[in-house]
Amino acid sequence: MTDLDVRAATEPGGDPEEELRSLMRWLHEDEGLHRQVRGTLTASRGPRPGEMGLGFDLLQLALGTAVSGGSLAVSVFQWRDARRRAPELTLRVGEIEIRIPRDAAGDPETLRRIAALLDEARESGGDDRTA
Repeated sequence: MTDLDVRAATEPGGDPEEELRSLMRWLHEDEGLHRQVRGTLTASRGPRPGEMGLGFDLLQLALGTAVSGGSLAVSVFQWRDARRRAPELTLRVGEIEIRIPRDAAGDPETLRRIAALLDEARESGGDDRTA
């Protein structure tokens, strides 16, 4: 299993927690991924003094060994295309971080680059990357 952390940055008034819940549901409903991806929502930090608590802002995915970077990238972009206002996403595997801006096109070249980075991240480790 490989761990993948996903963060969503929304426009003002958006709800990152709801976006991450939606992405988790999408991945679980994807026939090619649902048996190979398990996810949990969590807070990336604890509450500060005076705060009552935080919403969930981090989706932690456990990816089975049969999940390819390509199938995961395609599913994530399909989810983004189905959103009215696509959030910016940050995917992190080990030391590799992939930022997918709101306006990132889901063209074959972008998908290929993200798939390659995800596969590389699962095999080793590396530096921050931007799609």
